[in-house]
Amino acid sequence: MKERYCVLMSVYHGEKAEHLREACESMLSQTVPPSQFVLVCDGELTPELDEVISLLSKKAGDVLEVVRCKENRGLARALNAGLDHCRYELVARMDSDDISFPERCSCQLAAMKKHEADICSATIAEFETDPAVTVSYKTLPRTHEEILRYARTRNPFNHPCVMFRLSAVRAVGGYDDYRFFEDYQLWVRMLQNGARGYNLRRPLLHMRTGSGMFARRGGKAYLGYARKMERYKLSTGFCSRWEYLKRMGAFTVFCLAPTRIREKLYRSFLRKKEKKEN
Repeated sequence: MKERYCVLMSVYHGEKAEHLREACESMLSQTVPPSQFVLVCDGELTPELDEVISLLSKKAGDVLEVVRCKENRGLARALNAGLDHCRYELVARMDSDDISFPERCSCQLAAMKKHEADICSATIAEFETDPAVTVSYKTLPRTHEEILRYARTRNPFNHPCVMFRLSAVRAVGGYDDYRFFEDYQLWVRMLQNGARGYNLRRPLLHMRTGSGMFARRGGKAYLGYARKMERYKLSTGFCSRWEYLKRMGAFTVFCLAPTRIREKLYRSFLRKKEKKEN
C-alpha cells in the first residue's frame, strides 16, 4: 500500500498562470502521486489563474481541493487555512512558481521513514528562465544534530521543498505572521518542541529566481522583518547575543546594498555551483 500524503500550496493574484500550471502538474505527476492536493487561493485571482485551476480540477478530480479566501491575508494565514483542510499526516509544501522533480516526494517519504524525521527538505536547483539551466544550488546540513547547529544562525530547511508531519506543526500552533520568515520561525519552534529534522543532499526541486527575488529581499522594510525574526530567536534562547549581533550585521550590509550587489553577494556566499548527492 502506497504512503498517503497531501500537497499544500498557496497562490495569489500576482502569480503567472503558466507558472502555476507547471508547479501543480509537477506535483500531480509525482512517481508517488499525492492523495490530496490543497490549493489555497489567497484572495481574488486573475481570470487566467482561475482558468488554470479549473483545468487542473478537471484533470485531478477529487484529489484537488481548492480553498478560497475572500481577501489576501499573506502566506502564513493562507497556509494555516490550508492546514485545516489537510487530511493526511504527511504534508508536502510547494510554491506556486517552482517545479518539483518527479521523484521528489518518493525520496522524502522514504527519508522521513528511515530517519524518523518530522521535517525533511532537500537541495534546490535555482534557475532564472529555463529549469534545465541551473545557476546555483542551495544545499543544507543533513543530520538532525547538524540542522540544530545551523538553525541558530540560518534557515535550516528549504521551505518550497519541505515535507512535514502535520501533527508536529499543529503541536506548535502552525505558522505565525513573520513576513518573509514565517517558515524559519515555524522550524525554530518545532525544533524547540523536540521535532526532528533531516535534509536530502540531492536536488529535488527547481526554484525560480531572478532580479525580482533579490529586490524583495532588501531595503529597510525587509531589514525590519529580519530583525523581528532574530529578536525572536534571541528572546527564546535559541541563539546567543553574539550570534544575534553577527546576524544583524550581515543583514544590514545585505539589505542596504544595491540590488545588483545583493545578487552578487547572494551568489558568491550563500549558494553553491555544484550539486550535492545523497
